[in-house]
Amino acid sequence: MNGITSPLPPRATRAALPHRVLRPPHGRTSSSPPPLRLSSLRPAAMVSLRFPTAAIPRLPPTQAPNGVAIATTVAAAAAAAAAAATSLTLTAKSAGRPSPHPAPLWASLSLADGAAPGSVEPRTGATFPTEAAAGRRLLGVGLRKTSVLGLKSIDVYAFGVYADGNDLKQQLKEKYSKFSASELEENAELINDTLERDIRMTVRLQIVYGRLSIRSVRSAFEKSVGSRFQKFGGQDTKELLQSFVALFKDEYKLPKGSVIELSRESNHVLKICIEGEEVGSIESKLLCQSLLDLYIGDDPFDKNAKDDIHENIASILKS
Repeated sequence: MNGITSPLPPRATRAALPHRVLRPPHGRTSSSPPPLRLSSLRPAAMVSLRFPTAAIPRLPPTQAPNGVAIATTVAAAAAAAAAAATSLTLTAKSAGRPSPHPAPLWASLSLADGAAPGSVEPRTGATFPTEAAAGRRLLGVGLRKTSVLGLKSIDVYAFGVYADGNDLKQQLKEKYSKFSASELEENAELINDTLERDIRMTVRLQIVYGRLSIRSVRSAFEKSVGSRFQKFGGQDTKELLQSFVALFKDEYKLPKGSVIELSRESNHVLKICIEGEEVGSIESKLLCQSLLDLYIGDDPFDKNAKDDIHENIASILKS
């Protein structure tokens, strides 16, 4: 039976229910800073001084700067600036170009232009913070693509997958402590346990297709999550699926750059936020498992992202 409550109950006292819908009130406020005004500046008055010609010593003419030398200097300065910016930016490895000694993705920083620490999805330039709400660590970034009539491929949204490091260790470290990091990276059961266990995780979606509608998102999730229900053997899941997709209401607009967060909270509660506004929560282990499977399961949206996530889970367990 579905019930409506708010806020979420404590982790230790939740009852195991097939699913339960929780919808908080919502509203938005926005404000824009006043335009800046620049006052006009009056040029200083010119002063002319005259001296006898003989009193001024003659100096040899100064040679004008060489245009080639100026261009060379400017190019060298630009190259040095680009190299400095690159050295301060660590991004997820791009497809087909693995790093020989990769650092955990959650430890990457991007300090160019004074930006907050984060990691960049290389094909879209979408930036993701290294930590999400409640200190969850970034494990990997990827791209959701789709095709139109089987002909044209469209970049729909970039995504980042986060997990609570303490939950990963509490739920998985004992079982996998005897394995080396390289063995864990090849262990498919590690991902299955991550999907199954009560580990707090977040998938952050950043829209990159400017014409995406909330109706398209609703339809895509209905199809993809519905297929995962069948994969995990869910029975009588029609009501659960409709409860989930109904949270993506037509009133929400998704211009380019919009953010949707799908978070598995304690006791398998899925919380959905659009542009920072919580639109609802549903308690269902099957729903949480099916949704996360889209990004880190056997047939993920982005295989390279799934491999990065697997590698960083192994790194956290060995830290």
